[in-house]
Amino acid sequence: MGSKRPKGPDSAREYIHAAAVGVDRKRKRALLGRATTPVRVTRATTVSQLLDAYREASFQARALGKAAAIFEAMLRDRQRPTIFLGMAGSLIAAGMRQVIVDLIEQNMVDVVVSTGAIVSQDFYQVRGGRHYHGHPDADDKELRDLYIDRLYDTFIDEEKYWATDLAVSKFADGLAGKSMSSRQFLSLLAREARQDKGSILGACSRRGIPLFVPALNDSSIGIGLTEHYHRFRRQGRAPFQISSIADNYELTQIVVKSPATAALYISGGVPKNYINDSIVMSYIFGIDTGGHKYALQITTDAPHWGGLGGSTLSEATSWGKVSKKATHEMAFIETSVALPMLYGYALQKNAARGRKRLSYTWDADILKSVRRV
Repeated sequence: MGSKRPKGPDSAREYIHAAAVGVDRKRKRALLGRATTPVRVTRATTVSQLLDAYREASFQARALGKAAAIFEAMLRDRQRPTIFLGMAGSLIAAGMRQVIVDLIEQNMVDVVVSTGAIVSQDFYQVRGGRHYHGHPDADDKELRDLYIDRLYDTFIDEEKYWATDLAVSKFADGLAGKSMSSRQFLSLLAREARQDKGSILGACSRRGIPLFVPALNDSSIGIGLTEHYHRFRRQGRAPFQISSIADNYELTQIVVKSPATAALYISGGVPKNYINDSIVMSYIFGIDTGGHKYALQITTDAPHWGGLGGSTLSEATSWGKVSKKATHEMAFIETSVALPMLYGYALQKNAARGRKRLSYTWDADILKSVRRV
């Protein structure tokens, strides 16, 4: 006698169907309602077309495509939100100097908040310094003997950095005894950069864009100011000083005088938290702004370490920094790759066309008015 066939489905098809008994078909159709589309690139494909296509793909391509669309939306918004650019990392060494200048010149940002390193590297280049091709496997002991500084695969002339430090120190001598916010100080220093069409300091000066560096001490400019401080203290004279609390006060005034705010974060760090904290500090003026209307961040920091740089914009909602109704996106991509693409997208979409510039009137640390011009 032959053995009996075991009970069960007669085919793989029946087996699959049997396993799927009780599936919520309506919910399943809803979740599978939009298929991804392969990215197609032709000889004529533009940056804006590529990022539009990215939104139909997956992973960080989709995230960057969505971030680009949010950037376009904040630029076109009729409420005219004030856009804060927060930037950290070695963006100048990475070759992003002109892209940042173009964002300012094309009226795509209204306030810039930076690390000291970025502005110091910008001023270093204003004074003729350059960044050079290097190699991550270079002999760092030899580089030290030659006074060459290394940023991964990029070299910098340390002797020219010393000269930059001392130029800042000498500049501060003319401000002895005064205390200023970083914005006030940099607006004066930037006068030396106005003729440099590739300078961030120069672009902010030409366009009247407030530039804040809340951790200015942590930079080559800070070293120069410390040299000035040391000399004047030894001479028994009152040195020039930066007031970081004045920075808080000034930036928060911009927030409370804005109809809405939007944030573009390139990396994280101090600039990200500084801009977000200005939303929180609005309560000092008796105002609850509700948080940023738009926010996007490009970073390689990861959220699961609990650090600020990688903390999600959704997490920021719990603090009231980003609105509960905000449109926001994070793309975990190296910034020197993503930033030119974001700028190129907005440029090719003509997203800032017709967007009026903001004109700020300051009386020391008091913001008297913000006008559209």
